[in-house]
Amino acid sequence: MSSLALSVLLSLVSAVAYAAGAIVQERVATSSDGRSLAPLRDRVWWAAVALNGVGAVLHVVALAYGPLSLVQPLGALTIVFALPMAALFVRRKAGATAWRGAVMATVGLAGLLALTGSSDTHSLGGPQQLMLALVTFGAVAALMLVAKAMRRPVMRSVVLAGAAGVAFGIASVFTKTVAMQWTSGSVGAGLPTLLVIAALAGAGLLLSQAAYRGAGLTAPLATVTVVNPVVAAAVGLTLFGEQFRHGTAGTMLALACGAVAAGGLIMLTTERMSAERRGGQEAPEGDESTRTASRTGGTAGRASRGGPPGGGAARGAPGGGPRGVQ
Repeated sequence: MSSLALSVLLSLVSAVAYAAGAIVQERVATSSDGRSLAPLRDRVWWAAVALNGVGAVLHVVALAYGPLSLVQPLGALTIVFALPMAALFVRRKAGATAWRGAVMATVGLAGLLALTGSSDTHSLGGPQQLMLALVTFGAVAALMLVAKAMRRPVMRSVVLAGAAGVAFGIASVFTKTVAMQWTSGSVGAGLPTLLVIAALAGAGLLLSQAAYRGAGLTAPLATVTVVNPVVAAAVGLTLFGEQFRHGTAGTMLALACGAVAAGGLIMLTTERMSAERRGGQEAPEGDESTRTASRTGGTAGRASRGGPPGGGAARGAPGGGPRGVQ
């Protein structure tokens, strides 16, 4: 097997591992009691952590055998793999709108990453690393505050997923910096950065877990999948000397790809909000137990108030919103 073929295979398996981890995280989120640290006591959640770890290791190994321009776009297939896997293993089917949004987000992201080239890269110095770490933690904290102020569970989850994507993306940037330092023989110089990587990766994992509560699978997963590499690419363009291929034409095409990816995310979010307004009875991602619970809750609510059928008893957010980082 050639190095290129091995890189493609590792990238695809990595995307499958990430998709499986996301499915497990979402199931844990819907079954937990809403307390912030409840998933940490769930052995199934740790299985999701292991799957995400496998996906990360395979992704790094794939980069060792293949070019970044190939490996990164293949990683965008995570959301596409997640939909049929969820339907197959946990009977959580996605509707046509979810599929269209997922495909749009994946195609837009893949095109954007494919257009990102590279020049002579350099490692971030100490002051740059400190500035980037402070800005990142500040941005993540700000997004958490914004999410906490939102009443709509779906929008809250999307913002939390965006914060997770920021944390994961900057963790990748610091990982690249450490790799470059270790390659040049400066092993000791990268050790303090490992603490920042661990903190960002842990924050991203917990934020993504919180995002799955009350918003289903596709919208949070697509948001993390898109925001993560986009943030990393933005830092690469500004701090690592990377650039878009094909000059001005490539830049315009990259902007168009970004708009396509954003349109896919908007489609996924609005679909989930429509399902929420319907009380979850026709949610495209919900399984039969979810729909049954929603119908039962709606009937009980109407009976308790003595109102007419269709009075909106089940219009509340399915599953409730996250009360904090889960």
